[in-house]
Amino acid sequence: MPSQFFSDAIFWVEIEKVHPNPYQPRTEFDEVKLRDLADSIRMYGVMQPLVVTRHEKTKEDGGLAVEYELISGERRLRASKLAGLDQVPVIIRSNEQTDQEKLELAIIENLQREDLNPVDRARAFERLANEFKFKHSEIGAKVGKSRVYVSNTLRILSLPTEMLTALSEGKISEGHSRPLLMLIDRPEEQMTLFKEIVFKKTTVREAEQIARKIALDRVRNHDSNVEPELLAIEAKLKESLGTRVRIERREVGGKITIDFFSDADLNAIVDIVNSRKREVNNLPTATSILTVDLPITSTEVTVPPEPEGPIDDRSKEEKNADENEEDLYSLKNFSI
Repeated sequence: MPSQFFSDAIFWVEIEKVHPNPYQPRTEFDEVKLRDLADSIRMYGVMQPLVVTRHEKTKEDGGLAVEYELISGERRLRASKLAGLDQVPVIIRSNEQTDQEKLELAIIENLQREDLNPVDRARAFERLANEFKFKHSEIGAKVGKSRVYVSNTLRILSLPTEMLTALSEGKISEGHSRPLLMLIDRPEEQMTLFKEIVFKKTTVREAEQIARKIALDRVRNHDSNVEPELLAIEAKLKESLGTRVRIERREVGGKITIDFFSDADLNAIVDIVNSRKREVNNLPTATSILTVDLPITSTEVTVPPEPEGPIDDRSKEEKNADENEEDLYSLKNFSI
């Protein structure tokens, strides 16, 4: 049968004969959305055909077995199975397509539908770059994005596995990856900021401010006017308490600020402080004021409900500008 006829016609094929695309860039499929789509398919059917290639295999008895490899439409295939369909509509493309073309089609379809999470998108770009030797500008041309956008997307993959998992699951937003990547050479500070984003629902702007403050602290640590003893005590407290600590000297006494992420963390910090009273009393800053940011519990204050997902509080213009920002992860570009 001519491949041109395949390309122009819709066929109904047995659903068990359709196999997933090995080059599918998506690894996460929202089960709730799949069930919703399955309900829609039960009521209205599959509105958009799947795209497949056709393969013939010789059986042991000499006959031919026909199978189909999915190019695009895995969500529809999964939902159709949930809906209990026996057959699905497909458009059959020529099986002369290369692995590269299959990956391109799968990536482009998902990008056009905005179905890829940031991590899957970055990994798809990485495959195009590593397996098929595409330049970043060539990848950008394929998906309608700039070279800089592709390069910045690929940088996401340098984050630790725990952070990549949180990003793919929607626990942090793509905007949060920006300040986290700025701390790539300071893993302890990076992990502390990550915990703040997840547990304290830190917004993108707040995370950027924290990253900038850390950068200023680096300068402060190299400032000859800052007492070396003070920096040594600060470093010792950071190590002991396992969180961010800052000491500020004043004309009389000073202030110690300690970050924490939950009541359990706060109790653990108090236990550590209580167990080391003698050591703390011998510090030069024994007269300092210990301050922690406690949640407001007054009945006169209305506490807003905790947001369900990560908060990206940047404007639409700021988000769009990031796509083509050459030096995206430079601290000078952070909003305050």
